[in-house]
Amino acid sequence: MAGIYERHEKEFGNLIQGSAKLETLFSDCRWAEGPVWFGDANQLIWSDIPNNRLMRWTPDGGASVFRHNSNYINGNTRDREGRLVSCSHGGRNVVRTELDGTITVLADSYRGKKLNAPNDVVVKSDGTIWFTDPGYGILSDYEGYKGEFEQDGCYVFCLDPATGTLKVVVDDFIRPNGLAFSPDESILYVADSAYSHGEDLPRHIRAFDVHADNTVGNSRVFCVTDVGLPDGFRVDDRGNIWTSAWDGVHCFNPSGVLLGKILTPDSVANVEFGGPRRNRLFICATQSLHSIYLAVNGARRP
Repeated sequence: MAGIYERHEKEFGNLIQGSAKLETLFSDCRWAEGPVWFGDANQLIWSDIPNNRLMRWTPDGGASVFRHNSNYINGNTRDREGRLVSCSHGGRNVVRTELDGTITVLADSYRGKKLNAPNDVVVKSDGTIWFTDPGYGILSDYEGYKGEFEQDGCYVFCLDPATGTLKVVVDDFIRPNGLAFSPDESILYVADSAYSHGEDLPRHIRAFDVHADNTVGNSRVFCVTDVGLPDGFRVDDRGNIWTSAWDGVHCFNPSGVLLGKILTPDSVANVEFGGPRRNRLFICATQSLHSIYLAVNGARRP
């Protein structure tokens, strides 16, 4: 299966399993997104946004519908208590699924105006919830409900769920998308996928230093995808970034050097490390859910 790899640096060979194959686990989505691994349940949850549902995959049971009428959920993660935290295009909000199955709205407005349409989300070790709000879900009725932008921009937010305090941490993105922390949480990475609206617009991931008060600074461009744009991405325990792109998954080292690619037959939207040892990369790619085993493990998260 050497044909699925595109090696740019020798180091990439230490991160992949040369004998591993790209497995297609499910192929009946309209737009697969937002994968999150639940190790205690041995399952992956992901979004099929236009079909307005959350999906579930288990090694023994395969794929099934986890939730009908999801309100066009896109990005998903887990909080420190193991609860599902999701970005809802339809609700223009960030919601949490409680352990009894009820839904709690965590954030739906900022300064008295509706959020655009939260897109992707990550939880820091202190319990704060960081999410992007690019508004893709209100551009048409395909991934949500067509609506008007009420915010003055497309922001990256930090929410303290204990107090309900919501603050903007970055305000100069065009279309902030996927986000993740470095393993030690000293760096925040955020994708700008504005390239989807014009070939002269950004298609890069930016990096920020994270301060003790959950503000960020020292903005810099970390990497640029050479095919398509970055959407969702994850970090492994060595600090490498595995990001979605139009031709597959691109792997960048902590210095922003492209190490190599996992090539896929369809455009990738998001990825997630899972499996008992977090060495299996799950890939949401257009209509399909793929997976491949790696020689590296995903950074520990809730």
